[in-house]
Amino acid sequence: MLTAMDLASHVDDRSPRGIAAAVARLVHGGDLLPGDRLPTVRALAVDLGVSPATVSGAFQALATVGLVASRGRAGTYVLPPPAAWLPPRYRDLAEGAPARLDLSTGTPDPDLLPALGPALARVAARTPAAEAGTYLSTPVVPELESLLRESWPFVPQRLTVVDGAVDAISRTLEQVASFGDRVAVEDPGFPPLFDLLDQLGLQRVPCALDRNGMRPDALDSALAAGATVVVLQPRAQNPTGVGLTPTRARELAAVVRRHGSPVTVVEDDHCGQISSARDVSLGTWLPDATVHVRSYSKSHGPDLRLAAVGGPARVLDALVARRMLGPGWTSRLLQHVLVDLLTDPAAVEAVAHARRVYFARRRALATALALFDVHVDGGDGINLWLPVHDERTALLRLEAAGIRAAPGTPFAANRDDATGGHLRVTVGLLAADVAEVAQALALAARP
Repeated sequence: MLTAMDLASHVDDRSPRGIAAAVARLVHGGDLLPGDRLPTVRALAVDLGVSPATVSGAFQALATVGLVASRGRAGTYVLPPPAAWLPPRYRDLAEGAPARLDLSTGTPDPDLLPALGPALARVAARTPAAEAGTYLSTPVVPELESLLRESWPFVPQRLTVVDGAVDAISRTLEQVASFGDRVAVEDPGFPPLFDLLDQLGLQRVPCALDRNGMRPDALDSALAAGATVVVLQPRAQNPTGVGLTPTRARELAAVVRRHGSPVTVVEDDHCGQISSARDVSLGTWLPDATVHVRSYSKSHGPDLRLAAVGGPARVLDALVARRMLGPGWTSRLLQHVLVDLLTDPAAVEAVAHARRVYFARRRALATALALFDVHVDGGDGINLWLPVHDERTALLRLEAAGIRAAPGTPFAANRDDATGGHLRVTVGLLAADVAEVAQALALAARP
């Protein structure tokens, strides 16, 4: 246990936020361990030269985010990591000190999601009770399948609906890859995908990106090294925001075709309808080898847990059959809600408005950063990939400014090769104070 004097020596900012941030750093750095007792409020207040109310406010902030818990007269103790139930890279993204502005989450702005209440009421009024009480109806309601086929980037042999994009990728990988197989992935890429591959016993083969997406030469090397599956994000790539051009998609398809051996391409279109980029897919050239996933979490609401999957019958039929021995199907009531949201004029306009706002927020922050000589690629989606001189220093500087961003290291396909030269900023949540945030980000990025 650290004494009050020891803890006080780590505090630079004696405000409640500064004290809380110092304790959080000690917890995350391993200097304070789960079960350790913090100094008393009065003792720490004396050593810091502040009022007990200031320290008490700091401890309350720490308790709010689950880092510590008060046991009354017995004192305040460090809790086990609040995200211990999360996989490793998810946990890396979830951890952090409390902040007045949290731009680390990668989530959509709740204020820009279409209203669910009216859709739920309409669906409840017109959905037959018999449909909610059956086990063997088709997994996808016909109205939704019709809408999906009208908007799919290629003609899929089969379509189904599952519980989110990661669920779709997981179930697809279970059908097309076996333990020990190699999978070509984007570098940097989506941390939960890397956790998933580890869980499935699949080996990552990193493929570098440029401003048009995965590089053809990198994919060629990955396939030559034995990769039998390729997982990529065709637009609004997380974390960089880059998207495939039609030319790049055609080039990647040509690389896959040239290798001849069976390769499955899995596309994660996670931003879907809030993306401003074109809906490009390798399925245009490789319809028998491409599984395309379109998520509705960021456009219509994360808790809907809906993603559509379209691709070859050999994959989708097996995927659907396997689900029948688990969850069975994705709630048809929720599917009807999605149909309503995809056809109701007010909901359609709400999503279109969100797309415009996200585009404007990203452009506004990129423009403001350029004034401080920090330049980022245009990109798309709700995230911005910020180059920094040193990741840890940048995070600490932002923490002092009351801002959270996601560390760049979890996005590296191979942690051993990670340079820590970036942060991911969820620009989609930045509704105000753009100039102030840009200045803080620019200061954080400097040597």
